Amino acid sequence: MADQGPGGSRLPLALPPASSQGCSSGGGGGGGSSGGSGHPPHPRNLQGLLQMAITAGSDEPDPPPEPMSEERRQWLQEAMSAACRGQREEVEQMKNCLRVLSQPTPSSAGEAELATDQQEREGALELLADLCENMDNAADFCQLSGMHLLVGRYLEAGPAGLRWRAAQLIGTCSQNVAAIQEQVLGLGALRKLLRLLDRDPCDSVRVKALFAISCLVREQEAGLLQFLRLDGFSVLMRAMQQQVQKLKVKSAFLLQNLLVGHPEHKGTLCAMGMVQQLVALVRTEHSPFHEHVLGALCSLVTDFPQGVRECREPQLGLEELLRHRCQLLQQHEEYQEELEFCEKLLQTCFSSPTDDSMDR
Repeated sequence: MADQGPGGSRLPLALPPASSQGCSSGGGGGGGSSGGSGHPPHPRNLQGLLQMAITAGSDEPDPPPEPMSEERRQWLQEAMSAACRGQREEVEQMKNCLRVLSQPTPSSAGEAELATDQQEREGALELLADLCENMDNAADFCQLSGMHLLVGRYLEAGPAGLRWRAAQLIGTCSQNVAAIQEQVLGLGALRKLLRLLDRDPCDSVRVKALFAISCLVREQEAGLLQFLRLDGFSVLMRAMQQQVQKLKVKSAFLLQNLLVGHPEHKGTLCAMGMVQQLVALVRTEHSPFHEHVLGALCSLVTDFPQGVRECREPQLGLEELLRHRCQLLQQHEEYQEELEFCEKLLQTCFSSPTDDSMDR
């Protein structure tokens, strides 16, 4: 829980007295006293802490603390009780959801009973996704072994409605929380998510799997290393070649993000033929997706001569393609970012004063 220390016990509301070592600006004998130090005493209870927070950062002399009225004290106590009660209630809700999800699937049930069972499980996953938008709840969910249940039983479940909701919940819990990302990676979820992105017949499952993958590899070194070992860039490229617009856009956006954040992998991508595949995507029927493809291509060639050389290969015909695309986009304000990427690529790859030296 958010208000627990490393040992799991709740933090006391009354703060301990300040240490006499290293806290006083005066000489010997000053200790934790404020006499002559010019600093207010350390708060020793909740009221003092609130007063310090209110007056912190003010250049004016600290006003003498006013006694808290009984009405305000009662309001504060009720607010704190309500907050704690709300947190406890949400933990109970998560436990109830996990009890539903832990039940065995009825083996000899009829079609109607199976449909009801699936609806209950889907409802539990949706409620958990809402609750775990709160980072404290996400941490509690993992402490309750919820992530083990998701990865082991639901990520590759039979019904697609359970698979995509499980992938969504994994992403929701994992985003920006290193400890949860590490637990999810340790459970082998990334391999399963990549398999879903690459092969699942349901578009919603693939989109949610990509969301979870993004939450596990962006700003997460261990996740990116796993992604590389599992040939994740190839899976990402195949996702960009599908007919699902949302999947194509999000895949290209993730590729661009990874290139910007981890330029050391540009050589790996060039060796995979990424330049040629991105150019082939730009040649497809025009769509808003092209903005992200061109953005990824820009990131690939920026400060990377090998990428520039590959873009200049005559058989690609990239320069002519970019100039033609610029003409098409000139009068369309909604495509200005794509136009800027085209112009940047032309400048970087075909207008450099070091063309001859780079070719040599």
